[in-house]
Amino acid sequence: MAAKKKTKKKTPSNVGRVGWIDLTVKDAPRVKDFYEQVVGWQVSTLDCGGHEDFCLNLPDDGSTIAGICHALGANGALPPHWLVYVNVASVLESVEKVKALGGAVIDGPRKLGKRDFACIRDPAGAFLAIIQAD
Repeated sequence: MAAKKKTKKKTPSNVGRVGWIDLTVKDAPRVKDFYEQVVGWQVSTLDCGGHEDFCLNLPDDGSTIAGICHALGANGALPPHWLVYVNVASVLESVEKVKALGGAVIDGPRKLGKRDFACIRDPAGAFLAIIQAD
């Protein structure tokens, strides 16, 4: 009798990579102007249903690399901060590991567009967003 071959679950190639970075602030237009002048990013707007947030684009090829969000709605009480989103194979599995390893889930899991995400705090108190890899 032949042994059954285990099929390894394919992990998306972008797992562990930074997938996105957002800056959340109360005065997004002013801060957008600051980074446009200091770093040289080109800025475009993004309709967020009632207000516009900003996309930060590389000056050479226009690739969007980060965003600036207004501290409104669910983000209204947040202090100004940069939030890094890291791709994971499974947000739900990662959230369980966060809890088991002494971290905390601050927000989520919930949908961000078509993907699941959660904001977590590690045992040292640092924040990170995890997002479902494509």
